[in-house]
Amino acid sequence: MLGEGGTPLSKLIAAIREFQAREDRSFDNKELRAGIDALEGEFCANARTSQRNREHLVSGNISAASWLARTCGMSVTSAADQLCVGEQLESLPKVAAALASGEIGYQSASVLSHLRDKLGEKRDCFDEEEMLGFAREFSVSGLRRLCTYAWHVADPDGFFNEAEENYTRRRLHISQLPDGMYAIDGLLDPETGASLKTAAETLAKRKGPEDERTHSQRMHDAVGEIVSHALGQGTLPRRHGVKPHINLTTTLEGVKNELGAPPAELELSLPISTRTLERISCDCTMSRVLLADSMVIDVGRATRVVSAPTIRALRVRDKGCRFPGCDRHVDWSSPHHIIHWARGGPGNLPNLVLLCHRHHRLVHEGGWQVIKSGREFRFLPPERVVMRRVRGPGLRWAA
Repeated sequence: MLGEGGTPLSKLIAAIREFQAREDRSFDNKELRAGIDALEGEFCANARTSQRNREHLVSGNISAASWLARTCGMSVTSAADQLCVGEQLESLPKVAAALASGEIGYQSASVLSHLRDKLGEKRDCFDEEEMLGFAREFSVSGLRRLCTYAWHVADPDGFFNEAEENYTRRRLHISQLPDGMYAIDGLLDPETGASLKTAAETLAKRKGPEDERTHSQRMHDAVGEIVSHALGQGTLPRRHGVKPHINLTTTLEGVKNELGAPPAELELSLPISTRTLERISCDCTMSRVLLADSMVIDVGRATRVVSAPTIRALRVRDKGCRFPGCDRHVDWSSPHHIIHWARGGPGNLPNLVLLCHRHHRLVHEGGWQVIKSGREFRFLPPERVVMRRVRGPGLRWAA
């Protein structure tokens, strides 16, 4: 105790309560942040002292990090970070002073502390004055990147070993939600993550003024394109002796979109809408299975809806997605029936047009129409669709 005023900590807490109860709510964010960062440094130093005194063993905790996390309501990761900073600042007086005075923030001090900790026996390579200068000059992200370079230069073997250890943490979980959507959770290694991000960003560019998708929605659709392209090329390794594909089960009534027809069933998923069924079945291999009293009585030979020669001719004619302004070339496009084959539309060249994954979905699920006039195609959004019972010569409407 320091007399009637109490301990320095109690005085600090009282000052904080007084600050919180003020009427004027405005303050200097930078000044407040500097004060918080200085207190973070004090906390780290005190936590390190407790660790050195083995206070965590008194309460039966194996590690100081778990003890600090439980005692202070922190995560174990945050507690371990605080202990590392507290330990390293004991040997970095200039960094500690810069943190206390507000010259650098706590995150910058943490980045420098972790670099020195990772260097281990090579920590003599850590030039405190030079690194402190970088902390004053660079942002936290820039400093972290610079420290990564410095670590590799000073200890390439240690850098490699941690990279290999991180690689073992890679994971990817794909699980289906009750509503049929899929949730993805994972951790990608730097190479895979960068490759996926680069590929998706390339395909996720906004497609004209009518494209109102958010960036995250465009990234989702880009991944869908990548997967559809990989399956469509037929170059993936075989699974159970056949090329990987998606199985879709429906009834004849469902294909015709008759009233009361059950929805189609997608393999490893929940039932899908009739419009989605039409889009998928535009270009597919179809097998006939006849049932009687739930027993299979006949299985027909698998046939393609669009023949291989017709597909080759279509690829030569269209050379890619025909939607105005689309840059997807022929390998990233698939046939679309202007009049769906289930409604009597032929599988010949005049009734087909190449569309990419995004624009194929716009036509079926999005309500757009494709109108063919001679050799040209026109795409009308839903609000511009004109309902007519009689089609003029040479005009066709989308399925």
